[in-house]
Amino acid sequence: MLTEDRRKKLQERFQREAAGVYQPFSKDLFKQHRVKRGLRNDDGTGVMAGLTSVGAVQGYYIDDGEKIPMDGHLRYRGYDITDIVRNCEEEQRFGFEEVAYLLLFGHLPDSVTLSDFSRLMGHLRPLPEGFAEDMILKAPSKDIMNKMARSVLAAYSYDPNPDEINVGNILRQSIELIARLPVMAAYGYQAKNHYHDGNSLYLHTPQQDLSTAENLLYMLRPDNNYTREEAEMLDVMLMIHAEHGGGNNSAFTTRVISSSDTDTYSAISAAIGSLKGPKHGGANAKVMGMVEDIKGHVKDWSDEDELKAYLAKILRKEAFDESGLIYGMGHAIYTYSDPRCILLKEKADGLVRKNPEFEKEFKLYCDIERLTPEVFASVKNNSKVMCANVDMYSGFVYKMLGIPSEMYTPLFAISRIVGWSAHRLEEVIGCGRIIRPAYKSMLHSKEYVKIGKR
Repeated sequence: MLTEDRRKKLQERFQREAAGVYQPFSKDLFKQHRVKRGLRNDDGTGVMAGLTSVGAVQGYYIDDGEKIPMDGHLRYRGYDITDIVRNCEEEQRFGFEEVAYLLLFGHLPDSVTLSDFSRLMGHLRPLPEGFAEDMILKAPSKDIMNKMARSVLAAYSYDPNPDEINVGNILRQSIELIARLPVMAAYGYQAKNHYHDGNSLYLHTPQQDLSTAENLLYMLRPDNNYTREEAEMLDVMLMIHAEHGGGNNSAFTTRVISSSDTDTYSAISAAIGSLKGPKHGGANAKVMGMVEDIKGHVKDWSDEDELKAYLAKILRKEAFDESGLIYGMGHAIYTYSDPRCILLKEKADGLVRKNPEFEKEFKLYCDIERLTPEVFASVKNNSKVMCANVDMYSGFVYKMLGIPSEMYTPLFAISRIVGWSAHRLEEVIGCGRIIRPAYKSMLHSKEYVKIGKR
């Protein structure tokens, strides 16, 4: 049996050995072999890898082979997300359930159908008997995204027909998961807050007659209290995060996994793992961390020269996490504008007017958005067109809503599972071929050496 000291020394040794094996490939190698690194073309556009009628993301157009920037558009089944949000606001109703129906079924529901769909979602929200105790409370996780992924995988064991992949069965599973993921996340957070942080445990039963946004606030807050305005703000967040085309990392993960004809729970849990990454859904937490770092190093937030100087240090990898990235700025597709960011910034501005204690911080976010393109052009000698993306303001809005930071990315998943489900259905039913791209092998033939001669 290994002693603890010997175990640690062995692990350290093997880690050193691995460090010599796994080294970054030279970017020249990718060019030499014409490998599309990150499935991106040289001009930043994505490699065409599939077809979809679920969502459309536009931020540029191609004219005579040249990439031309344009104002961003996001469409769900052909409907502009801005129109969807504006109409729900005008009619003073929650819109996430309508968005879920639209993405799953491909058309807008009438009032009776939407009411029936919402009632079905409400009926399905409660977790199966014993699920919370056995799958959430007995193994509380410090990270809610991992707990959500585990909970989704565990749901397989509670499904009487988990593996059949016809439209009806996948749709049933999808609606159940869309309804229950908010409860899994809220309970996962409450378990973490109790077992890891030492606070009281609150497990509120979801209410059938409340919207998804209302239920989330109801379950997250110890006293269940929330305002209509807060719920409407969260509802907008859910609407704008529900879908973003088939090429984003988590949607593509869903399609890759689904193309093997595996079960729904495996595909969705993998998508959650993808979204957790700081280069994808976890970026909003990175923005918050970056802004806190700026607040700690820039003495006068209103001094543009001081702020620009620190942004330049971030870009030169001399500050914050030394990645050289200003999080919340730039996007793989959007150039002049991200429509989600525009909607979110408007809602944030409205909340700030009623909560003036956030006014100075909101201005800092706005200044970072405004000044970054100029600083980027100066530091990088590159006049790349860039805009703020949805992550710039999403964490700030959650903060104003009093939502704990551990829930920022889980809320993204609670919304995006709708898009994942639609892409899974489209991939399984509409494509029918396992996704299997090629990789250029960099290996050379070697003669096997017997163990005694190594």
